[in-house]
Amino acid sequence: MGWLILLGLAAASIGLALRLHFPRPLWTMLGAALALGGVGYAWQGRPTLPAAVPARAADRLLDNEPLIELRGQLMGRYGGEAAMFTAADALARSGDNRTAVKIMLGAVGANPRSVPYWTELGNVLFAHDRNQMSPAAQFAFRRARTLGANDPVPFFFEGLAWMRAGDFAKASLLWRRALQRTPADAPYRPAIEQRVMLLDQAMRMMGQ
Repeated sequence: MGWLILLGLAAASIGLALRLHFPRPLWTMLGAALALGGVGYAWQGRPTLPAAVPARAADRLLDNEPLIELRGQLMGRYGGEAAMFTAADALARSGDNRTAVKIMLGAVGANPRSVPYWTELGNVLFAHDRNQMSPAAQFAFRRARTLGANDPVPFFFEGLAWMRAGDFAKASLLWRRALQRTPADAPYRPAIEQRVMLLDQAMRMMGQ
């Protein structure tokens, strides 16, 4: 139903634009907005959740739950690595990104060849630096990609960070590399394929 509603809104927007005789430059902006809305819904949409009372502003930290779910599919939900991720998530939810970074630095120090640990360190550094790709976050992601050259995990999550930072070209490149490294029968492959497609559509609408 969520996708049907999204398509209905898109059709209504296009119909209104036709009725108001939008000039050509505004059609590009409208198309980009609709495509970006599709990207956002594909990433954060959770249509199976029941209705609930609107959350307080502080509860916005829970918006990362879809990311945590996909990360569980990519990296695993059990074992020592998953326990570290759970601890870092709990701290991030409480707004303590600094301690989350310290936890992942300790995890990387104890296991310096762990691709998931370096990837998660990049994630928490990116969050700590207010969704900016700082040199520290870039180093962590680059180290993860070096250690896991054939692993889709670091490529996907670094791409996600670049998308949130506003660099869609880098995000698209990294997501394509993640898709190339994803087995054909992997349960998370359709999710990556969908995000690559929607991001590419958004970039075309914006003329990139």
